This record gives sequence, C-alpha cells and structure tokens, in this order.
Amino acid sequence: MNKEAVDNVTLYESPAVFYQAMLEDITAARDSICLETYKFGYDAQGDRFRDLLVSKCKQGVQVKLLLDSWGTPPNPAYFDAIVKNGGEVRYFKKIRFFLDFFTKNHRRNHRKLLIIDDHITYMGSANITAYSLNWRELVIRLDGSITHSFHKSFLDSYKLYRKYIFNKFSYKKTIHYHGFEIIQDLPSIYRQQLKKRYERLIKKARHEIVIESPYFLPGYKIRRFLILAARKGVKVHVILPLHSDVRLVDFLRDKYMGFYYTNNVNIHFYRPNNLHAKCMLIDNEVFAIGSANFDYRSFRYMHEIMLVGTHKPLAELLRKHIDETLKNSVDFNYQTWRRRPLFEKIFGWFLIPFRHLF
Repeated sequence: MNKEAVDNVTLYESPAVFYQAMLEDITAARDSICLETYKFGYDAQGDRFRDLLVSKCKQGVQVKLLLDSWGTPPNPAYFDAIVKNGGEVRYFKKIRFFLDFFTKNHRRNHRKLLIIDDHITYMGSANITAYSLNWRELVIRLDGSITHSFHKSFLDSYKLYRKYIFNKFSYKKTIHYHGFEIIQDLPSIYRQQLKKRYERLIKKARHEIVIESPYFLPGYKIRRFLILAARKGVKVHVILPLHSDVRLVDFLRDKYMGFYYTNNVNIHFYRPNNLHAKCMLIDNEVFAIGSANFDYRSFRYMHEIMLVGTHKPLAELLRKHIDETLKNSVDFNYQTWRRRPLFEKIFGWFLIPFRHLF
C-alpha cells in the first residue's frame, strides 16, 4: 500500500550531507521549488541556497520561500535577487507590537519542508544555518506521490502567512495518504492534535517506546501515559542532548529526571554534540518524524508538521538511526543528578511557571 506513496526514502543525520543532497535536487529542479523553514541563516550556508535559488529563478523555475519572521528576522535585501528574477519570498507572521506582544508573537511556524517538482520532499528537524552544521539532525527525503500532500500543506501555509491563529476551533485536518498521516498542528490550547496522537500511540505500545528530542517537557498526561506503559512492562527510552542549545530548558528538564528514573522511564544523554532530531518509534513499527519538539511550546503554540506511519523501510532506517544515537549516549545517573549544583536546582523550580514558553 505504501509503495504507491513513496518510491524511495533516504534518512539523513548530518547537515553537511543532507544540505548537499538538497542542493543537488534543487539544481535538477525543472518546475518548482518550495521551501518552508523556521531559520534561514544569513551566513555561508544560507548563501549557498540563496544563490542557487536565484539561478533557478533565472531558468524559469517557480521558487517560493516561506520563512518565519521570528526565527529568520526579515531581510528583504538578502533575497532581492530572487524576487527580481520572479521568485517569491514571504515572512510568516511579522513581529507586531501590541498589548499581548509576547503571547501572539509566540505562535511561530516551526515547520521544515523542501518540496521539489511536486515529487521530492525533504522534511524533518533541521533549519538551514551554518551554526548547526555539527548537530545531529533527522531529515528524510521522500521520492513519490506523497509529495502532492506536502505541497498542498505548504500552499495552505503560504496563503495563511499573515494570519494570527489561536483559538479552540482552529485546526487543519490530518492528511491520510496510503497508510501515512501528515499531522499539521496549529497553535491551540484545546486541539493539540499532535500531542493527542502521541498519547494514543503511547497507550497502544506493547514492547517499546523510543523518543528522541532536543527539548523534553511533556505535560502531565503524557508523563502519566509513559509511566503507565513502563508499569505494563513496555521499555521506555528517551534520548536527549547532554546539553541542548537552550541551557535554561535543560535546567527545567532536569528537574523531572529523578521522577522518570524512579518510574522506570530510561533517560539517555547524547554526548558528542547537540542532538536536534525529533522522532518517536513504537514497537519498531509505528514512527513519527518531523519538526515538533516534545514540549509544551511545540504542542501548544507552534505550527508544526509530522509524518506518522508504518512504512517498513522507513521504520528500519529510523531504528538504525536510534541505535547509532544510543551508541554515543550515556545513561542518566541518579546519584550525579542528586549532586547537581544548587543553582541548577533553583533555576529548575523558578522556571516551572514559564514551562509553556520554552
């Protein structure tokens, strides 16, 4: 069934490798290129993409860029050559100044998509920046008709780029396509489709749950479901960076580590560099891969996109990725955690009221 949707799938972990693959596919593009990302660096890496996109515009290829204006502060001059040669560049929800400045401006487009010729899709965890070249990411390249669904999702976001969405009635239907689910989450306190999908997956797990995320701040219900799964004998593994790129989040995250430990939720810390991959694998069968972190902010405030399915080749690639991550990780040490510096413990408690904003 899935063969009709995906002819070929590749999983990437190294930015240097998948950036090069993206650039090669952009070079070969004949009809259209659609790029949606949270951060587009005004740096050497961004220059490579921008200059190639200018070249494709000159060749008559349709080019559309949707960049988040918080993650990528608007710089029209940087993309001037793209626009002058027929391409389009839009900034998602420009920063506005009003009474609830922080609340509304917190609702960002965190999705990462590259769609080429309506046949190739790149999606996953990575932005386009030079500073993250050494991070461990998770990006998949899908070659097949499922790209039509991702293209539709992109065009919907492209049209809504100026609208501020945040109410209990706002949601986008999950796209079901030949055994895959494309979950398109919108900011909402009530809907939170992705979080609820995770809850259902965790409850149905029979043997193993593996979560990989740079930020791990799940709410009460998910924490409870993970603990209940562990009590049933399901092996629960959570893989995090030893030190993420947002140190305050680490302090808040670490506050809960003892709780997980005493409830048989296994925590592993990736050591070599920053782990920025975002995925879940249930029983080596069901996977979720995409842009969302495992925290309040992604579930409640961000525009995210995740691919959920049981495509066997992709599940096997993800298992290999997870095993390699674990080889370079160390297990949580309860005694070391208890002896962590006092200021880290204080920060952990102090940040609890702000946990929805990280």
